[in-house]
Amino acid sequence: MSELAFDPKHAAVVVIDLQKGIVGRNGAPYSAADVIKNVQRLLRAGRAAGLLPVLVHVGGAADGSDRLAPPADQAMRAGSLPPDWSELIPELERTASDVVILKRQWGAFYGTDLDLQLRRRRRDTILLCGIATEFGVESTARDAYERGYAQVFVSDAMTGLSEASHEDALTRIFPRIGLVRTTEEVLKHLERRK
Repeated sequence: MSELAFDPKHAAVVVIDLQKGIVGRNGAPYSAADVIKNVQRLLRAGRAAGLLPVLVHVGGAADGSDRLAPPADQAMRAGSLPPDWSELIPELERTASDVVILKRQWGAFYGTDLDLQLRRRRRDTILLCGIATEFGVESTARDAYERGYAQVFVSDAMTGLSEASHEDALTRIFPRIGLVRTTEEVLKHLERRK
């Protein structure tokens, strides 16, 4: 197991899809409330240590015309969404210096300026968390890996649509492209870096 050794001033906490239209869904193995609590702890400690908060949400045209819609056996939801569906939840305690990224698909890099925002701020490590592990988090993680970012996956600050798919990402995908750690382990690292 590799040591957790990143410089907070060169890292970012990338929070995936903690928005009004997504946090109300059932997650597993953690509830959205548990994920939100751990993300709050990460953001508070991270801001104090110099980590860059990056708040990602998915959205787009009100009529859904800019959403991906390829033929699929389990097609994604079609039609219009409630007006506040894409709004970030207030529990993130957004500040003026946080970076906010609007994406239109699962991954946070494609079609956005996330890579540009991270590189201009000299952030080479990302801590990933959010909902859902096997969709937005994993898609973003794979793109980050291909762009050369060091990654820390905060295992209890994310949740999946099922426990099996969450565990699959944590045990089969993420350990091959980064470090899997708990909120407590990350917070202890940040405390040691003060």
